[in-house]
Amino acid sequence: MLNDLLTKKKNAILKRWFQSIIDTYHPDAANFLTKQKDRFANPVGYTLTAETENIFNALIAGDFTEPTVSSLENIIRIRSVQEFSPSQAVSFAFFLKKAIREELKPELKDVKMLEELTNFETTIDRLALIAFDIYSACREKLYDIKVKEIKSRSYKIMERTNIFIGNTEQEENNDNS
Repeated sequence: MLNDLLTKKKNAILKRWFQSIIDTYHPDAANFLTKQKDRFANPVGYTLTAETENIFNALIAGDFTEPTVSSLENIIRIRSVQEFSPSQAVSFAFFLKKAIREELKPELKDVKMLEELTNFETTIDRLALIAFDIYSACREKLYDIKVKEIKSRSYKIMERTNIFIGNTEQEENNDNS
């Protein structure tokens, strides 16, 4: 019963969910993400649109498998490199619950429907927890990259310093000869 209703109201739910996610961005960025439809000019907006739909379809189908996790990873990769705290980065998963409740408000007066929705929301909670794990892994990779970059820079600086010191010592030795 719930899945049929979610399928019927899919476009309205996705629109609400997307808007909730967009609202987490600076107004100028949100405006761009909303208005620019070109996939190459707006890869973030395109990814958010495509992957939220993939996730929603998988949740309705009860098919919480690797492709769903992959869609989740695509969103989290973007949000992990932006200026979001961990909770802000994964909050988009919880926005789906709000979008569904807003769209299904009249139907939720039925106790059976509300019970089904509560079970469905448990799956969304699992999704959010997986998103947090993905976020943590992405941030860890970023820190590893930063550490390697700092080590590389330090090594290059030390190399240049040794060359400079080595040249200075040679010049001093030549002057003393």
